[in-house]
Amino acid sequence: MSGVDALAELDARLAASHMRGQWKSEAFLSAAIGGPKPAGAPYAWRWADVMELMGAAERAMPESLQARRSLIFQNPALPRGTTHTINMGVQMIMPGEVAWAHRHSIAALRFIIEGDEKLTTVVDGRHCVMETGDLVLTPNWSWHDHHNKSDQRALWLDVLDVPLVLGLNQTVYEPGSGADQPNVEPGRRVGALRFAWRESIAATRALQLDPHHGQAYEYRDPDHGGPCLKTLSCKLVRLPPGFSALPSRTSASSVWFVVTGNGSLELAGDEALSWGPRDNFAIPNWTRHAIRNRSDEEAVLFTVSDEPVLQALGLLRQET
Repeated sequence: MSGVDALAELDARLAASHMRGQWKSEAFLSAAIGGPKPAGAPYAWRWADVMELMGAAERAMPESLQARRSLIFQNPALPRGTTHTINMGVQMIMPGEVAWAHRHSIAALRFIIEGDEKLTTVVDGRHCVMETGDLVLTPNWSWHDHHNKSDQRALWLDVLDVPLVLGLNQTVYEPGSGADQPNVEPGRRVGALRFAWRESIAATRALQLDPHHGQAYEYRDPDHGGPCLKTLSCKLVRLPPGFSALPSRTSASSVWFVVTGNGSLELAGDEALSWGPRDNFAIPNWTRHAIRNRSDEEAVLFTVSDEPVLQALGLLRQET
């Protein structure tokens, strides 16, 4: 028997015993030379399309109670998720509505698109006002419900670490019994939950301009100085008029929401994704890109990435 035949026979015997030889991984390792293949595809969701479908959701779901009126952005090159670790979408509740309390092992955050001082999220008993441009956190296993006591619809961006938690098989969910959430367990500590827009944008505009990333302000937990959530890093990015970033890539994946401005995401070759006010887009991991402001006014974008997970595991890589 030749060596090739002997190895093929051994592979078959190993497979029958639910084992495999390490030599079967050589092709996989060779493919990883130079870095991972991006998971998913760069993709943009236009605000006009989102709102047309949100109107249909409002008609189909006249109340948003236990089931949220939320539209999740599905990356066309992934089985689920906006990136392979992050879900992003838009949620709407109407005047007088309450989205009932629940909690889960999934961490979430809300960036407010259309808010009001009478719009609140209650997180483990703490009331967080949701004014336009604010960031409100719901750390994992925190009770949370949403209350719109204003006379206007409310819209916000939802970002969650759903695909990451699913991949780790750590999904746990508990519904509440109605609009009022249960009492918080004694000793549970939740840090900063709300970051006001006026403070965040002022801090962003005061930063030094980075040639690869513009003026990028990271929301940090004021108690321990780390990222605002253990699995998600949030940043507010300002691009001065006409700013064109130098190309870069990172092993982290990210999702983006355009607060104001018009520009493009330049990709490999001549490919580019244009973006405008309230558009959303995803950048897969290890995708070389450059973000550009193609107007004579400032552009401001909110972005979330999985950097904290990779940083904790020693897997964060950046290339400029």
